[in-house]
Amino acid sequence: MYRGLNAINLDEKGRLALPTRYRDILYSDADNELVVTIDTEEKCLLLYPLPDWENIEAKLEALPSFNPAARRVQRLLIGHACEVTLDNSGRILLPQVLRDYAELEKQVMLVGQGKKFEIWSAANWEARRKEWLTLEAGKVTALPIELQTLSL
Repeated sequence: MYRGLNAINLDEKGRLALPTRYRDILYSDADNELVVTIDTEEKCLLLYPLPDWENIEAKLEALPSFNPAARRVQRLLIGHACEVTLDNSGRILLPQVLRDYAELEKQVMLVGQGKKFEIWSAANWEARRKEWLTLEAGKVTALPIELQTLSL
C-alpha cells in the first residue's frame, strides 16, 4: 500500500526520484515497470505499478465504445498512459506532455493512494487541499453508501 505525502523536486530533465521506502516494493511487485497517466478530474498525474495498471486498462477497454462518457475516459486515460521504468537511482522520467498537463515544475507532491500514487504540482496540491479542508459539510456531495458505514 502506498500512503503518505512526499515533497519531491523534479530534476532539470523532468525526472522524479521515488522515496526509497517504495522502491523495493515496486521492484518486487512490478519489476520497476510503472505507468503514468492523467487524472481526468484533477490537474494531477496517476502513477501505477504496471500489473495494477494492466487490470485497470482491461476494465477500461471493456467499456462500451458507443457510450460517449466511456469513450472520453478511455481516450484520456489510455491515450495519455506512458510506461516508465524506475532507473538504478530510483527515478522515473515524466513525459513533457504529462508534466504540462499537471503543471509540474520543480516542486511536486507525491501522494500515496493505496495501489497508486498521485503526482501534483506543490502549488496545485496546496490550493486543492485547502479547498477540501475548508469545505462545509453541507457543501460536500453525498457520500457513497460504502463510506456511510465506514468508521474511522
